[in-house]
Amino acid sequence: MTTTGRRLDLAQLAPEVYKAMIALDTAARKGLDPVLVELVLTRASQINHCAWCVDMHTRDAREIGVSEQKLFLLNAWEEARGHFSAQERAALALTEAVTVLTDGFVPDDVYAEAADHFTEAELAQLISVILTINAWNRVAVTTRMAPPVRD
Repeated sequence: MTTTGRRLDLAQLAPEVYKAMIALDTAARKGLDPVLVELVLTRASQINHCAWCVDMHTRDAREIGVSEQKLFLLNAWEEARGHFSAQERAALALTEAVTVLTDGFVPDDVYAEAADHFTEAELAQLISVILTINAWNRVAVTTRMAPPVRD
């Protein structure tokens, strides 16, 4: 283990994999609203306890205009009615179902709700975004990436 607590640097030690992940991440986002993407990325990262990704995606979300209030309420989006659109709520429900597969398969009603709010192509992209952030979360958590302390 390094002196910073980080176990290894995937980009340095497996550069082909890292480059493929970057390409996958870029491709997955195509055609989706950037605000929706950042909400999904942040929510999956919260569930996976990935501090690095939560830090990065909340900063990215603020940069594109997502309010602090909306970000603070993301952990309780189901109870924060009026703060998230029907499409965002469907995407967040799907994000949770795909991210927490230990609870079982993605429920038909969750998938159907998402399918009601997205075209098939958008839904394919959304699923791709969810699977990509879950992979990134697993890299960051496994290698113990930690966000920098900021004042």
